[in-house]
Amino acid sequence: MEFLLRSFPQGCLVQREAGRALGYITSVRHEKSGWIGNLLVSREARRRGIGKTLMESALEALTKSGVETVWLTASVKGAALYRKLGFVAIDSINRWVGEGRVGPGPTPAPVVMETVRQVDRAGWGDRRDLLLESTCGRGRLYGSSKAFICSQPWEEGTQLGPWGALVESQAQQLLDLALSGAGVQVFLDVPAGNIAAAALLARRGFAIRGSNTLMYLGAQPSYDPNRIFALASMGSMG
Repeated sequence: MEFLLRSFPQGCLVQREAGRALGYITSVRHEKSGWIGNLLVSREARRRGIGKTLMESALEALTKSGVETVWLTASVKGAALYRKLGFVAIDSINRWVGEGRVGPGPTPAPVVMETVRQVDRAGWGDRRDLLLESTCGRGRLYGSSKAFICSQPWEEGTQLGPWGALVESQAQQLLDLALSGAGVQVFLDVPAGNIAAAALLARRGFAIRGSNTLMYLGAQPSYDPNRIFALASMGSMG
């Protein structure tokens, strides 16, 4: 939340009534694209149009900032609302859960951040520098000439991602490094379109525990799921 409020405060909004928060939405802008992070409305305040109002306000903020494409991951319940607003499904995102290894893990070697940016851009078709600096800066970052993976600690376990690769063999090598010392509970969000990522994880005992729909609004993105092995997610699906 601190990262979102610092990088794109005009797209992080809350709906209040008598001083009480009924719902909120977060969003972030990259170079030509943006993301809707969370849209949550308290159970007792639903079916009053609060979610729709928050979404439209965040979309307006992103559009005014020059964003051409807006991304989000949608639950089954949320997808219907987003379709009405013009969002189009482009892929599914699967939550994979497995185990790492307990221990200190290897010390990451220095990684060239420009390589991280270029690999990430090959998947998403946009520069996402602020997001990469925030996510990779809070965890362990492992990299090679054509791949990178970030291991982020959270209260509920270790999240792997963002994780990108131009060469599958390098993705595999970095996964094994990241799993060393990641602890018992490990999770990551992977595009269903990346068959290689699914095969790597299945061989290491990971299994799918949930799925959301990846959607976009606006200009069709230059999206290549084969380069995206896991999303940044910031601790949640998305």
